[in-house]
Amino acid sequence: MDGNAAAAAAAAAGMDFVERLGPDASAAVFAVLRDRADIARAAAVSRSWRTLVMVVHMSKIQCLRLCPEVASITRIEQEQPTNSASSSNSGINEGDAGSTAAAAAWENYKIEQRGYMRLSHALLSSHTRSSCIDGCLGASSTDNFPGESIQNTLEPRDRLGEWAPSYWSSGGQVDPGASEFLVYKLCSNLCLIDEIRIQPFKAFFQNGFPIYSSQYVRFKFGCPKVPLQHKDLVSEVNEGQLTADDNYIWVYTSLEFPMSQENVLQSFKLPRPVLCIGGVVKVEFLGRVQKQWVDDQYYICISHVQVLGTPLPGELWAAACENGLALKYYPDHESSEGNGWQIWRALIGNGHGVGFNQEMLSRLLGPPLQLAVEENGHGELKEVTQALP
Repeated sequence: MDGNAAAAAAAAAGMDFVERLGPDASAAVFAVLRDRADIARAAAVSRSWRTLVMVVHMSKIQCLRLCPEVASITRIEQEQPTNSASSSNSGINEGDAGSTAAAAAWENYKIEQRGYMRLSHALLSSHTRSSCIDGCLGASSTDNFPGESIQNTLEPRDRLGEWAPSYWSSGGQVDPGASEFLVYKLCSNLCLIDEIRIQPFKAFFQNGFPIYSSQYVRFKFGCPKVPLQHKDLVSEVNEGQLTADDNYIWVYTSLEFPMSQENVLQSFKLPRPVLCIGGVVKVEFLGRVQKQWVDDQYYICISHVQVLGTPLPGELWAAACENGLALKYYPDHESSEGNGWQIWRALIGNGHGVGFNQEMLSRLLGPPLQLAVEENGHGELKEVTQALP
């Protein structure tokens, strides 16, 4: 029996199991829902079911199961058109809600539900895999700019014509342990990345044809603290000014991958698809293996880099905010939830706190979950901090 049939049977019996079982037992039932379609169907059955799906953060939990990086998102923001202010309360007024705090908390639940539903839909529905690099933000060092610029790594060939080489070269170092890095901007603010490919450069114009690889590579995904502008990208006259770590919020750091000293496009596959929140990838080169005979210094030279994955739709994007990262989305023309807040008020009990057994919810849904609001001694709702991994 599917959710709608179960709801119809319950309605015929004059009951709703969410209201009959109470919040803890109902949460245990809803915890088994893992498919996005099942969660959407459950939310459409009735107001009480939709309310429970919202207040136990089922869509957010699904996103966390798909991509743990979602834990770095601390806010959901709905970008409202300027002419839609009249519908901002979604049918709730102060007289009905009892307080502006309760109305605001309920509205926050709806915004969060919609945002995470859109994100889970994008994560599960996108299948087009492509190279995601859109531009270059800079390199830790460049030996000769612009001739050996990071921009050369976007060219799939290691030479242009018979004699013109195409590669990025670091500055020389006496210490073979000195690291280098390249920073790229992706084509979408949110990208699901599963593989990075790198080809070390073989100096066909030097004696012995040395290959300037690194010992290991590591990857970081993150979000710029200030929105990127076109002028921030590397060009023929701009070597890149946004390479320092303090310009970004790094959400994911990979393990170290060994790199072979071979002039081939080497594949580094991540253990699982990783959500790059913010659209910036940093490729770190750890350790040097090849000296240049002219100056007896170690260099790292790369001819080509690819970041492979799935760009998410532009209707979703992330930006730095005061306390972390905000996920933003454009609203659609969803119908109003009516007075679903009344069921929410019933679920939280009568002055006895939220009403959900936090220990039970932690066992069911994992330790990251805490409800986003709680009731104070005056019967009003206030926001509390969520504990995320």
